[in-house]
Amino acid sequence: MVENAENIKGGSDMTIKVYNTLTKQKEEFIPREEGKVSIYVCGVTPYDYAHIGNARPPVVWDCIRRFLRDQGYQVRMVQNFTDVDDKIIRRSQEKGMDPLELSAEYSRVYLEDLTDLGVERVEFYPRVSLHIQEIIEMVKTLVEKGHAYKSASTGDVYFDIQSFPDYGKLSGRSQEEMMAGARVDLNEEKKHPMDFALWKAAKPGEPSWDSPWGKGRPGWHIECSAMSLKYLESGFDFHGGGTDLIFPHHENEIAQSEGFTGQEPFVRYWLHSAFINMGSDKMSKSLGNFVTIREAIQKFSAKAVRFWILGTHYGNPLSFGEEELKAAARGLERLENAKQNWAHLLESASEELNLDPDEQKQVEEVKTLVDQAGPRFIQAMEDDFNTALALGVLYELVRDVNKWCLAEDFKLSLAGRPILEQALSALNHYGEVLGIWFAPSAEEGVGITEQQIEDLIAHRQQARKERDFQKADRIRDDLKEQGIILEDTPQGVRWKRG
Repeated sequence: MVENAENIKGGSDMTIKVYNTLTKQKEEFIPREEGKVSIYVCGVTPYDYAHIGNARPPVVWDCIRRFLRDQGYQVRMVQNFTDVDDKIIRRSQEKGMDPLELSAEYSRVYLEDLTDLGVERVEFYPRVSLHIQEIIEMVKTLVEKGHAYKSASTGDVYFDIQSFPDYGKLSGRSQEEMMAGARVDLNEEKKHPMDFALWKAAKPGEPSWDSPWGKGRPGWHIECSAMSLKYLESGFDFHGGGTDLIFPHHENEIAQSEGFTGQEPFVRYWLHSAFINMGSDKMSKSLGNFVTIREAIQKFSAKAVRFWILGTHYGNPLSFGEEELKAAARGLERLENAKQNWAHLLESASEELNLDPDEQKQVEEVKTLVDQAGPRFIQAMEDDFNTALALGVLYELVRDVNKWCLAEDFKLSLAGRPILEQALSALNHYGEVLGIWFAPSAEEGVGITEQQIEDLIAHRQQARKERDFQKADRIRDDLKEQGIILEDTPQGVRWKRG
């Protein structure tokens, strides 16, 4: 932020409007609680290096969060890690690692990648493995309310979609359409083919926990419901994620969450990011057509990658390619050059110059354009967080001011100096709102977070409780390698950075 930011904003008569996937229309955003915004964004399943498609939602939401804070809101944001999942189990078996250790390592790597992209840390990064009791209690309540049932022959528990008449309201699909477009599990244990697992019975070699239905682990969908409700409670403001999560993941979240609480809405505004494509296909690890975040940063720079992501509205598909990234780098360079040139001009001594009428008129015209930049930027962001349009405002600011101050006969008068100062302040301020002025060093700010440390200590304590001392020692040694020293005391585990 820059000084005197209140003088830069310029104000706006518009209200924030967002495209709500639930209602299929653009709506005015009215927060649940005045002055506060609550956000839950589906995170990654950390079993490998994240690809560039996994970067789009966190970069977009980082920008939204910065804008909301700039407008005076207090923001509480949650992004989970799905650290109990089939993909993690398979990869851990391939590597001969404990699944939770594997996921903890790739969670750490993913947060490093996001830091490299200028993404600020959010308030909470909950992990499924540390919220098993909340999940079990939620499943128990759904069974008691008649929304879920235990299979006759196994420890699996399923959600009964026929118990929830509004099932399909997010995706807008009928049950027939859902079945036609999905890989339906024709399981005789289910009442309906579209019923989905809330709890899965334990299988050999998989992590499992005790439950009223026997040892097992959570289904995918119930995890996000339990964690979002714990940290944000029912009726929170925004739920984000990729368009691929609308069905079945977010559809199922709504059904089980509203069935659990007996209240609606579970979420007030659903915002979904479109895919990043490689050529004509969605970028996907399953298709093998992906580029990791680290590879993209290494080739094009973190700042260019972030700028490229923000150069397209989050609801529109984004194409990854060398030309697209090079164009983004050139666009960013144009703004950076303006910052440097304007600062250099302001270092020169100002004189009281006698401006002729044409020069005076030009100064007044530039002042009008600079005055309009703040309100126009805010209006762009208030229009469904349109970062592409907001960047366009900055481009126009640079174009207009450069036309004035880079002309051969330019003279910086005392009357013109405040205008150039205001333009530079606006460029600095709104660049900060978009997060494009972050430090370019990939080293800066990277490191294990306090929450990651506490999570690993909790895993270590659980391992000791289960008398798995080899695993407990391994976690302690891994932390030590990252400069974290543990001390076991009668009052509990203490830690410090070594």
